[in-house]
Amino acid sequence: MAVAEFDLIRRYFAVHAPRHPFTELGIGDDCALLSIPTGYQLAVTADTMVENVHFFADADPESLGHKLLAVNLSDLAAMGAEPFAVTLALTLPQADELWLQAFSRGFINLARQHNVDLIGGDTTSGPLTLTVQAMGMVPEGRALLRSGAQVGDLIYVTGQLGNAGLGLKIKQGYNCTDPEVALRCFNQPQPRVTEGLALRGIANACIDISDGLAADLGHILERSRVGACLEWDSLPLSASVRQFIHRSGDWHMPLIAGDDYELCFTVPENCAESFPAATCVGRIEAESGLRISRAGRSEIFEVKGFEHFS
Repeated sequence: MAVAEFDLIRRYFAVHAPRHPFTELGIGDDCALLSIPTGYQLAVTADTMVENVHFFADADPESLGHKLLAVNLSDLAAMGAEPFAVTLALTLPQADELWLQAFSRGFINLARQHNVDLIGGDTTSGPLTLTVQAMGMVPEGRALLRSGAQVGDLIYVTGQLGNAGLGLKIKQGYNCTDPEVALRCFNQPQPRVTEGLALRGIANACIDISDGLAADLGHILERSRVGACLEWDSLPLSASVRQFIHRSGDWHMPLIAGDDYELCFTVPENCAESFPAATCVGRIEAESGLRISRAGRSEIFEVKGFEHFS
């Protein structure tokens, strides 16, 4: 059953009152009103997801709502910013109530987990396109940037690599003996907000892994004007990803697979014991470029992340 635009907003998105103390006015007026405490900077990011580009046409709407918000919270986590408000723009081919109910449930449940307010947005008719703008706060001068990596820094990653990439392969027909973890990581990534906040004042550089470790670490290397060596045998991989590599021989996969939304960060060597929940996978070097050390050999690794207009 179809629902009118303003009924859609009231029924599925405006029913949740603002929870964050810095949201003075949420949905209902031409603009929302936010207050930013003295001594803080506002971190702002936006992401768009388009049907058949970023997600399959048969994607579960509840998982889609979760993932849309998660990828934006992941950007804030990579900056060490505490998320507190988001806007949501929906372009819908039709206002299907069952789809909207499930989508809003996935979106709002994750927002509540991180005390994030939905403060406004837009709804239009057209091909299914979903856009979020997310806002967070970070103390002045404490934001985590891509440009601060130093020679000698250790490179860490949170979680495991390649699970979401394996989930995509399963969706495309790959037969995996234990698909649940990979599909969950692909459909419902968990933004590393707590880890990002803990890195403030410790990490020299940070980025979230959206296009694959090699490509995203490459952004740190470029902005910091340094190089790196990754130890392939140290990569944190699930049993299912290791099984895929054994079957296919594609050892590149956990380096280039996207959608992990883990954090990659660099820290001084004297901070090496500070991150028991993360894995050290390499070191920053003076020589430019990315090198992979594997099976006793080191080789230059060149890869580009996904580009929409390439």
